[in-house]
Amino acid sequence: MESILIVRAPRPTIRRVPIAPPLLRWFRRVARDLPWRRTRDPYAVWVSEVMLQQTQITTVLPYYDRWMKRFPDVRALARARLDRVLKAWEGLGYYARARHLHRAARLLERGRFPTTKEAWETLPGIGPYTAAAIASIANGERVPVRDGNVHRVVARLLRIEAPISSSAAQREINAFLEREIPARVPGDFNQALMELGQRVCLPRSPRCGECPVTTLCRGRIAGVQEDLPRRVPRKTVPHYEVGVGICWKGDRVLVARRPERGLLGGLWEFPGGKRRPSETYARTVTREFREEVGMEIEVGPRLVTVPHRYSHFSVELHAYHCRWRKGSARALANDGVRWVRPRDLARLAFPTANRKIIEALLRPRSLPSPDKTQRRQSATR
Repeated sequence: MESILIVRAPRPTIRRVPIAPPLLRWFRRVARDLPWRRTRDPYAVWVSEVMLQQTQITTVLPYYDRWMKRFPDVRALARARLDRVLKAWEGLGYYARARHLHRAARLLERGRFPTTKEAWETLPGIGPYTAAAIASIANGERVPVRDGNVHRVVARLLRIEAPISSSAAQREINAFLEREIPARVPGDFNQALMELGQRVCLPRSPRCGECPVTTLCRGRIAGVQEDLPRRVPRKTVPHYEVGVGICWKGDRVLVARRPERGLLGGLWEFPGGKRRPSETYARTVTREFREEVGMEIEVGPRLVTVPHRYSHFSVELHAYHCRWRKGSARALANDGVRWVRPRDLARLAFPTANRKIIEALLRPRSLPSPDKTQRRQSATR
């Protein structure tokens, strides 16, 4: 029998050209003029990288400018009171970042800044990504940055079909970055990759025609760039209903300071908590005031309802005017309590959702007469 030789067509291959040269040329041409890019000062780079964690550049810019004027160096930050630091951070979210900056500044005040990724990671609040960014930009260390933008760019470049969070995908991304990052300007390479992901290689409708490495992109050549990276379906985000009390005693309202460790640590808020099943908001607020500050109150009309979303859950705050009945305010479940005139609330640092309550409180006709709460609106929802 005559044998038949079967010749398989070779799989299409991409000519292996280093991405660094075209990527860096593009970056030098189009890079945004950002204040932290005008310096290699490790303090300025550190502050900017912490602020940029899970926060857009346009949001960070005014905060960075105010921060550097208020705390121009690590010594100024280390000697500032935490309340002042949190007030400067107010509205930027993820407040643990500010607390960690403050703690780290006190550790660094009399020492030297770290010079390697490994050393940066020993400071509070600095993980592998932030440490790599600071070390490559400020110290010139050849360490790649791995954030969501970089993962998306590389997943499309290499056409990685495994879910982006899988160990197989991460190994491939890491090996690629370790190979491609140049020794001479590692910080520029990292910033260029991140900027490419932010401005061109977008999650939806990527602008492949503007990409400096489009001819090397396996995802684009295969026409699957918009399907990459592959992701595991997200879990359902839990939702909580919360009752909050604006408790009046004379012309002042009660606020409590959250424990420094934990979500929104060190910030001030109006006392309250999660509503239990079958519980009215009036009962929720009454119970929370007993448990948190040891007071008896009378719940009055609702002031405002504020929906808010955090990274891993969402809440809806139902805020009610209340009147003090008896008991001295005590810090039973928090780090402090204070009676404050409404006009002075702006001096304290509050979470975003509570600031929306304050905005409603300060509107005309929202302030009740001292020691009086109108009962026209029921708090029994």
